[in-house]
Amino acid sequence: MSNREYTDTELMITRAALELQNDDTVLVGVGVPNLACNLAKRTHAPDLQMVYESGTVDSNPDALPLSIGDPVLATGARSIVPMYEGFSRYLQGGRIDVGFLGGAQIDKQGNINSTVIGDYDDPKVRLPGSGGACEISSNAHRTLIIAPHQKRRFPEEVDFITSPGYVDGREGRDELGLRGGPEAVITDKAVMEFDENGEMYVETLHPGVTREEVQEATGWEIQFADDVTPTPTPDEDEIRLIREELDPDGIYTGGGD
Repeated sequence: MSNREYTDTELMITRAALELQNDDTVLVGVGVPNLACNLAKRTHAPDLQMVYESGTVDSNPDALPLSIGDPVLATGARSIVPMYEGFSRYLQGGRIDVGFLGGAQIDKQGNINSTVIGDYDDPKVRLPGSGGACEISSNAHRTLIIAPHQKRRFPEEVDFITSPGYVDGREGRDELGLRGGPEAVITDKAVMEFDENGEMYVETLHPGVTREEVQEATGWEIQFADDVTPTPTPDEDEIRLIREELDPDGIYTGGGD
């Protein structure tokens, strides 16, 4: 689609969906990650298995869940297990291919802060904390980060590592014995990936976004791929699925009637 017949959020949803492969098992939350997973399942990845944090396994919700405890997640699910089993047997057991994450700060190594802004003992802002994010970032085989692209959200170094990315580089993650690592960061301006040293770089720019705009919204001198290309835009069928089936009231996309 062209001429901005889609929103920034819809572009983030469709681009995140492209990261998901058929037969992937994904630990899902609500909001944009949920929409991306359900879009992938309705398009190129029909055998995608969704595991929600509340313990529904291979869930196929027939309506938009408003929380991880929404009863619609039990619809058509293969099984429902205690949250403990979801995190121990499935996540810590290495059975989760992809986990979605977000945070207040994401640094150039993909480390995420959702604990404090400022000094830990005397913070400017105290945030909700990890929840299950640290377990997801440490145990999923791949993690995808979705966040608005703002300078305050992308500092060179986070104030506190809640969820480890590549820590001090890929070798730092290996030394800690962590599984997987961040694969892509999807924002409303660009898609970033990670180089051989575990440092974030810009892989694609969203249509109409310049390198200068991305740099201005990033807290360090970010590198760009040698062949930066435009981010693929949503097609008409993807937009129809998002607007008519997945989020008809625009609860997460800001659309609706």
